[in-house]
Amino acid sequence: MKERTFAPKTFNLKSVIFTTIVIYALIALVVPPQALSGRVRKPRTQPSRAYAALSSKTLRAMARIHIATANYTKAQFLAEQALASARRDNADNKELAFCLIDLAYLYNCQGQLENAADMCALGLRLQEKTYYPKHPYIAYTLRTMSDIYQAQGKYDKANAVLDTAFDIMLDSHLSDDKAMTQFYIDRGELLAAQGHFDQAQDFYDRAEKLVAQVYKENHLFNANLMLRKAELHLAKGRYVQADELANRALEIQQRVYGRQHCLLAPTWLVLANSARAQGRYTQAENLLQLALNSLRQKHGETHPLVAQVLSALGMVYMADGRYAEADQVCTQAVDMLEKSVGPGSDQTAMALNNLARLYIHQGKLWQAKPLCDRAIATLQSMFETNHPSITEVRKTIAQLRYKLSGATEVARADSAFQDTAAPR
Repeated sequence: MKERTFAPKTFNLKSVIFTTIVIYALIALVVPPQALSGRVRKPRTQPSRAYAALSSKTLRAMARIHIATANYTKAQFLAEQALASARRDNADNKELAFCLIDLAYLYNCQGQLENAADMCALGLRLQEKTYYPKHPYIAYTLRTMSDIYQAQGKYDKANAVLDTAFDIMLDSHLSDDKAMTQFYIDRGELLAAQGHFDQAQDFYDRAEKLVAQVYKENHLFNANLMLRKAELHLAKGRYVQADELANRALEIQQRVYGRQHCLLAPTWLVLANSARAQGRYTQAENLLQLALNSLRQKHGETHPLVAQVLSALGMVYMADGRYAEADQVCTQAVDMLEKSVGPGSDQTAMALNNLARLYIHQGKLWQAKPLCDRAIATLQSMFETNHPSITEVRKTIAQLRYKLSGATEVARADSAFQDTAAPR
């Protein structure tokens, strides 16, 4: 059986657990337990002695097990060891490509987007040398590349590579082949991010028909699709539908991962944003704190999803009149996103908009203005004029202009009063 490029976003956890037991039983006499316990801060250029007897394929399999449950630090150590092992053993281009693409997927999960893009490009080049031009492996790699570009806010590139991936897949698969399922979901996510909600819904519907043929209703793949659809309903203001789907997804995820796992954070974030939109601020705060605690425990403070949760938490604090707390978390979110996804990302732009809204509520009008300017410039460079995010920033700008005009009138009145009261 040929090995497929590592691309799926969900896993069969029972298979993962079984594979974990088998692999660790086989290598128990080779790898000391402490080798998997430490944090790895820098990539290794040479394989550790503990792993010298293991092939790159075995190391990659071990890394994938940890990726499945978001143990990214351990996964990174093992994936980097796999790449070093492949280079040491002069592995062929196929194996080197798998090592590079696994690392790209992992770095993307961690929010290390520049590293992810570099690794993915290297792996893609090796695949293009190894396989015929429309080999499905190349399409799976292009899916990963599209996801990285989307996270960076490079939507033109994300669309282009996903178009190529579709062209490759449809050259050898029918449109209703189950292999197309994740490609439809990816297309739906990309369309939704660009504000094309109706088109996104069409692709999610197509994916749903295929999912029903392959997976049981309580499978993680179903939960992933439910969450995508819940995000779509939330963006369109359909809060009841969004809550229903997100809660169904959460129930499946908790059965698989447990009740407090960090992989539940995106679902908690959707439910929290829905609760805040409906004025349920206490519920929103509790959900966001759950997400924040689980993410910090697993990934520390630098992951982009931590920043998104902080920004959302700031909006809850602002709505509740807790401006000092809101200022702290909103400022932190902007700093984190600028360092991770970059200053030109739409995620960063919306965090800037949230901070600007807070400044307006605090009366810091001239501090809000440059934030609005940056946010609108970033979003207009990547989206159409009617994009929901652009609409949100325009509302903030309108509010700022109204406040500034009022402040100007007050200043003029004060000046006129002082002129009148001044001795002649």
